[in-house]
Amino acid sequence: MKKVQRQRCEVYSRVVGYIRPVKQWNKGKVSEFHDRKMFD
Repeated sequence: MKKVQRQRCEVYSRVVGYIRPVKQWNKGKVSEFHDRKMFD
């Protein structure tokens, strides 16, 4: 069986009008992001 190599998926979201990678946010914004509810 061939070993599968994985790559992290970079998540972007909007904060105060700017679209930025979530990994660049401060701890408070990341916590707020995880509390958000997603709607369709």
